[in-house]
Amino acid sequence: MLLSFHCITHQITPLHTLSSFPHHHGLCRLSTLSLPSKPYPRFPLPVLASSSASPEATVSGISEEEILNDYDTSEEEQGADYHFYGENGEENFGFNSSFELAEVKRFQSPVVEVKELEELPDQWRRSRLAWLCKELPAHRAPTFIRLLNAQRKWIMQDDCTYIAVHCMRIRENESAFRVYKWMVQQRWFRFDFALVTKLADYMGKERKYLKCRELYNDIVNQGLVPNESTFHILIVAYLSSTGPSCLEEACSIYNQMIHLGNYKPRLSLHNSLFRALVSKTGGSFKHHLKQAEFIYQNLTTCGLKVHNDIYGGLIWLHSYQDIIDKERIVSLRKEMQSAGIEESTEVLVSVLRACAKDGDLAEAESIWTKILCSNSKPPPQAFVYLMEVYSRAGKPMGSLETFRVMQEQSSPNVVSYYKIIEVLCKAKETGLAESLMVEFINSGTKSLTRSFIDMMTMYTNLSLHDKVESTFFRCLEECHPNQTVYYLYLDSLVQTGNLDKAELIFSQMHADEAIGVDVKSCNNILRGYLTYEHHAKARKIYDLMCQKKYKIESSLLEKLDDVLSLSEKEARKSSSLKLSQEQREILIGLLLGGLRVKLDDEKRSYAIDFVFREDNKINSFLKRHIHNQFHEWLARKVQVDDGNGDIPCQFTTIPHSCFQLYADQFWPQGLPVIPKLINRWLTPRVLAYWYMYGGYRTSSGDILLKLKFDKEDVTRIAKTIKAKSLNCRVKRRGRVFWMGFLGTDAAEFWKLTEPFVLADLRDSLEANLEAVGGRSGLENVAFSSNSDADDGNTSDQSGD
Repeated sequence: MLLSFHCITHQITPLHTLSSFPHHHGLCRLSTLSLPSKPYPRFPLPVLASSSASPEATVSGISEEEILNDYDTSEEEQGADYHFYGENGEENFGFNSSFELAEVKRFQSPVVEVKELEELPDQWRRSRLAWLCKELPAHRAPTFIRLLNAQRKWIMQDDCTYIAVHCMRIRENESAFRVYKWMVQQRWFRFDFALVTKLADYMGKERKYLKCRELYNDIVNQGLVPNESTFHILIVAYLSSTGPSCLEEACSIYNQMIHLGNYKPRLSLHNSLFRALVSKTGGSFKHHLKQAEFIYQNLTTCGLKVHNDIYGGLIWLHSYQDIIDKERIVSLRKEMQSAGIEESTEVLVSVLRACAKDGDLAEAESIWTKILCSNSKPPPQAFVYLMEVYSRAGKPMGSLETFRVMQEQSSPNVVSYYKIIEVLCKAKETGLAESLMVEFINSGTKSLTRSFIDMMTMYTNLSLHDKVESTFFRCLEECHPNQTVYYLYLDSLVQTGNLDKAELIFSQMHADEAIGVDVKSCNNILRGYLTYEHHAKARKIYDLMCQKKYKIESSLLEKLDDVLSLSEKEARKSSSLKLSQEQREILIGLLLGGLRVKLDDEKRSYAIDFVFREDNKINSFLKRHIHNQFHEWLARKVQVDDGNGDIPCQFTTIPHSCFQLYADQFWPQGLPVIPKLINRWLTPRVLAYWYMYGGYRTSSGDILLKLKFDKEDVTRIAKTIKAKSLNCRVKRRGRVFWMGFLGTDAAEFWKLTEPFVLADLRDSLEANLEAVGGRSGLENVAFSSNSDADDGNTSDQSGD
């Protein structure tokens, strides 16, 4: 007789034949009757944060909170776009509490058929299966696999299926997954759709989205369509995680659910995915408009109720686009009216934001009147958008009047000061801009850099170079200036012919890694030297630009021909794109920290994909440094915006044959490995960049480095590091290895790498030298040089 196993209705009843196995009291009979099993908690969908740390990831006693605390974000926004952002530098859409979110509900799923234990033909087989069902869940991965390998002579598909079903029944789903992965490697394996579906659903309910996705892929690779429950549960698992690409993966599965499976998702799933798209932080939400429109289309096609927050969220997304689709916004507003939905203040503010980008003054004033009628105290961002509308209409006094009204109602925020000072500087209202700048400084805020840039730009356009200089030094006193502030002062000095000061400022920029020089500043100082015939200094700047592979402006090339010797001209002609020694070492360090090499299918060559976390202080400094180091290798579309100096958190080099070596050594066949010749490449600079990109310092001052390689590769690099007189300990947690330098070992590691760590990051990454010889703060981590524990409940911080 075959036994049916259902996910939602089953009961545990004692086996009638257990009397013959008195030592196996834990085994129970599977039946299709109702089972009051321990229910899974229903997780409401959290507002997604822009973090690359997965909730499944912990490092052997180190909580995720501790990891994130070591990466505190900076107080001052680094190059954030404040044009259309709210009080805290970014504005989130406010969802109504009645907005229905997805929960893991019951689905009809296929039946897993297994034989009862007493129906098996042999007594020894029943005894061994009963023993395996008892022993396997108690062991971790290495022992678990050894036990199964020892049964290869007799165990078959039906036996393994019984063990997997038993593990799922007693909620040992991780053990069931290991049994399945072991089954796949056997020659007698036959794909069981029902078993894989059941296992995928259980893994998804436990929010182990990586394993659930692996099972989902197995089903698709067999040419089968996954069950509706698998689609639904996997999407919810992705949405419940905060991994860097989880939202994109959830959208991909949602689209496949409709196109591949021809399923009609439930209303709550539509709403959950829509909310996750709109709740995305960091400015990347505006790229999800197409997906949000697709969800809206599915809602209307299926005849489901469209919540008022769906309309509001779509208008909100449209208002953040670079090119405003006014017709679509008008269409959505008409649909809201036809559905009897009243426009909320948030919707009106979104329309006002769209008017601010288009400069539609008449529509903006109409919307402003509605906001005043619906709310006696408009939100602060509404004032900012109205100021922008007046500015685009050429009425700066209207912007100033709006700002004064805002002052009467409440204390202006940082963004409102940014906007009004920017508007007045563009209008060249010097006196008003200066008085408001004094107010802004006296308010006590430290986020002044943006307004100082606006003031210096206005003075430069008006040729008030003395005020440019005084504003620059005032900026040094009040806040930490960036590269743009230094460039504006350098440009002013070059225009006035004060080359001695210009040389001093240029040297300061070049020496400070947090500021640095770029192609504009080099061309600027070169222009000054050539104009005033300082040929020797011009040659030095030319050599620096050649070293950094900066492009020289065409207007300066003719003057350079009269300055350079014949040999220098030939060297310029023969120069080609090559990696410097420093760039090579930086790449190796980043590749050890998790950087990826990807193949360009069109050109059949490789490119480097640089990815940094949005909300990470260390990454914000490191990405600018890496962008400057590899600027000549980057595609034009990822160059820095000259307006605000913002650098994207992900940028890719052009495909080039120079990267072939790193693809072959670190990513052969698309999988990360440690090169066998790593002992030749492991320099102090390599370790430093590995630490900055793929490591962190604990609160006790110890240093941990992350490794996403297999055990053999990790062992190889650990031996290489120990051969360089650096003691380390390795611990495996889930799919990730962590290499720890504790106590005096951390101090030795820091002493070796400190010269190559960026100056602005040394305070955040310095090892605790005072704790040398004392107790380490990682007693609970239980690092061991030969430990490879795998509890199966953790995953890599950055996802799969």
